[in-house]
Amino acid sequence: MSALLAGASAAIAGLLLAGCADDKSPDARPLPKGKSAEMAASSRPDMEQAEALAAYRSWWRDLAAVSATPDPASPRLNDHAMGGALELMKHGLETAQKQMVVARGTPRPNPEISSASRDMVVIRDCVDGTDWLQYKQNGELKNDVPGGHFKVDASVRRVDSTWKVSDLYMHEAGSC
Repeated sequence: MSALLAGASAAIAGLLLAGCADDKSPDARPLPKGKSAEMAASSRPDMEQAEALAAYRSWWRDLAAVSATPDPASPRLNDHAMGGALELMKHGLETAQKQMVVARGTPRPNPEISSASRDMVVIRDCVDGTDWLQYKQNGELKNDVPGGHFKVDASVRRVDSTWKVSDLYMHEAGSC
């Protein structure tokens, strides 16, 4: 979605963290792909990872729903976003509102955990936006630029017991 992608340059890029396991113990095993040492040491890594991914996917559903009527004041925006990610969403929706365009279709995220700790999960994604396009209010496509796949770097943070997307950077279409 070009208005949101144009606003992505103002977003705070997620920090990509890396972890490694200490393999000196006789029963040490390599970490599964996409998991860091911090996540492995956590008391409930699978649950925390699942909750963070669920919040990230919910964030995309929120964005798609609110983009259909672009309303930067929608209370739904706060459900799964905060900080830079929330500001990016609002900026993109304000731009769409000024341009009098709406988004139709569904973005399809395919997130992978880049690293994780007890209170933060870093996600790298290649979102399929081929079916998520902008339309003028008369129903015509905004432009002839096709949707595409674009890379997304995101941080999802736990605040109290709630996971929210906090930092987000959307790369241009065709970046993955």
